[in-house]
Amino acid sequence: MRRTKFSLSEDETPTHWYNIAADLPGPPPAPPLNPRTGKPLTRDEMAHTMPEPLIEQETGTARTYEIPEPVRQLYAQWRPSPMYRAHRLEQALDTPARIYYKYEGVAPTGSHKPNTGIPQAYYNKRAGKTGLVTETGAGQWGSATALSASYFGMSAKIFMVKVSYRQKPYRRALMETYGAVCVPSPSPETAVGRAVLADDPDCPGSLGIATSEALEAFAQDPSLGYVLGSAANHVLLHQTVIGQEAIRQMELADDYPDVVIGCAGGGSNLAGLSFPFLGAMLRGGRAVRVIAVEPAACPTLTKGSIVYDYADTGRLGPLFRMHSLGHGFVPPAVHAGGLRAHGIGPLISRAVEEQLIEPVAVGQVGCLEAGVRFARTEGILPAPESTHAVRVAIDEALRCREEGTPRTILFGLSGHGHFDLAAYDAYFAGELADAAASDEMLARAAATIPEVAPV
Repeated sequence: MRRTKFSLSEDETPTHWYNIAADLPGPPPAPPLNPRTGKPLTRDEMAHTMPEPLIEQETGTARTYEIPEPVRQLYAQWRPSPMYRAHRLEQALDTPARIYYKYEGVAPTGSHKPNTGIPQAYYNKRAGKTGLVTETGAGQWGSATALSASYFGMSAKIFMVKVSYRQKPYRRALMETYGAVCVPSPSPETAVGRAVLADDPDCPGSLGIATSEALEAFAQDPSLGYVLGSAANHVLLHQTVIGQEAIRQMELADDYPDVVIGCAGGGSNLAGLSFPFLGAMLRGGRAVRVIAVEPAACPTLTKGSIVYDYADTGRLGPLFRMHSLGHGFVPPAVHAGGLRAHGIGPLISRAVEEQLIEPVAVGQVGCLEAGVRFARTEGILPAPESTHAVRVAIDEALRCREEGTPRTILFGLSGHGHFDLAAYDAYFAGELADAAASDEMLARAAATIPEVAPV
């Protein structure tokens, strides 16, 4: 039995990004706050860190934004990405469920991240920037930034969370192949990094720390544009090419998902797949259940609070209203580095508040087990982040078997795991542990959340 592939032609690549803010019930999304004044950021203040088109995409409520033609031309190198029906996995699970997955590992860097890396590089190049600076967890976003910078003749400097820098040396090598400089974070290159190292010389790092280092480097060099790979509204917007394509591919399959599943860290992959389906539902279309899967080691949605908090440990950037564990949270060193974020995208948080998205937290051992099962049936090795979606998709399919209910399941396979074999090595050696955030860790991190009056 083979898997069935649902492909679109190049001219069916979306021409616009979709903005769920236009369809969410209730008041407009809460604005980010100036970290010094505590007041909503003005467009002039935002202009210090992003070009005008990105400001509009970040703050606007238009339902769609046109994708520039140069960006679409680069998208065409791999978009539309394929969607498959997992017949072999269904057979192995003996389930009546129909399982589909949207595969983003066909992108040049092996994940969904170039969907936003390319437009951010494009807009910064048009704004006169000659280089990009950013942070990265597991390295997928860093790789996408390096690639995107090279496409537009720009330099790139990437602060990579130190534990992932050590766990995933080939991601660093990929970034360097594209011409980027990759720095393990925390580093002695910035005041934030030096302060962290002075307090804890063995600190494994976190996305919050790496973000502070990138922001500090950006503030010191006006030739650089700061770009970010997840959480922000414009980033989630760019990723909606995934879900828009998936809707069309489900039409080709003559099917429609009852359940849509995505792994959740900052939220870009989850939003990219699910927001177009949620938008269709909010406009009167078919109901769909969306599940956000996060690591038990970093339970932002399941144990975090909806508060105004900083996205970075050094408190250099704005405050966002979001689910947060506290900007001081340093998660255990699990292999799903791209999901080790203390805060998640405000639009994801809002969708959870509106009960449009259901969050669950899972351990990494079960995720890697699911990744191996998937690889042995479907032939694709998932990234550790993606195994979280695979795990819950399998669990949902097994529930269908127990209930005798033939539901349709669609999940996002956000990237391949070819640079993540150390995680699989540890799994096969029996050295992988289900690290979870302890109550003490969570309480200590929650104490770093600032007291901010509602806006």
